[in-house]
Amino acid sequence: MYFFSVIIPLYNRPQEIKELLASLVTQSYTNFEVIIVEDGSSNRAEKLIESFQDQLNVRYFYKENEGQGFARNFGFAHAQGNYFIVFDSDILVPSDYFEKVIAGLNEHHWDAFGGPDAAHESFTSIQKAISYSMTSPFTTGGIRGNKKHVGQFHPRSFNMGISRKVYEETNGFLLSRQSEDIEFSIRMIQQNFKVGLIPDAFVYHKRRANFQQFFWQTYRFGKGRIEIYKLFPSELKWVHALPSVFVICFFALLGINAINLLTFNDIDFLHKLAWLGNSLFFLYVVLLFLHALVKTKSLYVALLSIVASFTQLFAYGFGFLRNYLDSFILNKKSK
Repeated sequence: MYFFSVIIPLYNRPQEIKELLASLVTQSYTNFEVIIVEDGSSNRAEKLIESFQDQLNVRYFYKENEGQGFARNFGFAHAQGNYFIVFDSDILVPSDYFEKVIAGLNEHHWDAFGGPDAAHESFTSIQKAISYSMTSPFTTGGIRGNKKHVGQFHPRSFNMGISRKVYEETNGFLLSRQSEDIEFSIRMIQQNFKVGLIPDAFVYHKRRANFQQFFWQTYRFGKGRIEIYKLFPSELKWVHALPSVFVICFFALLGINAINLLTFNDIDFLHKLAWLGNSLFFLYVVLLFLHALVKTKSLYVALLSIVASFTQLFAYGFGFLRNYLDSFILNKKSK
């Protein structure tokens, strides 16, 4: 029989953990424990978590702040399950989640696995738009958790599972922050563990509440991809550079349009190039809007999805370019 240990790092988000725990109360499969590791929060959630002890097998730990990777390791060390499930604090879990996981394990016998994410109907319009952007194939988000991902699937920490054996042989996360889950996934695969996706084991992922928070989160993702490249050069794929290519092409198009305006379209080649670039840009925006409209079934969310998609592309692209420039051109140490 499967006994799962759910590991959740927490940092100053008591309301989020309340909603996550409430969703775990509804699980149809109940053979699991919950371990909350509060990672040096100033706004502690201990009393809130205590209110769930009559409904869940939940344990609470408080430790000095070191980052989410090491907080998860702390949870692993105190876990009693034969499988560990890692969640971020900003998710909701469907009531049949563990049933889907068990079905996937029985079919494929994964040593480690991950599942996709989706937007819950209760999310704000901005959260739904961000969810669209982070899962859409037109922003490279779709490679993260679906059946058509590019290359080997790498479980992400918002929805990741590992066997106890994986933890014991890998020692868990080696990085505390910034793409720590990708590094861990690559290492599991290199150690010949069987790693895969369970498509039906999805969670509802809130992510960030506004576009400014989303920008900086995604900017760190872009920087983190270069950190992964330093550790595992073969893991950098062409798709990871697409947001940076988008950023470069966007500003090149702005420059071409500016030159055309200043020269009154006297340069025929630049005029044609601008027409082509502007047409492709317009078609891309229309494609994003129509796809988001079909997926979200909301005109307003579809419009916000355009903003979210451009936020993701620019933020990831800038982070990727900035860290590449600092690391390989200017020889600066990453922060």
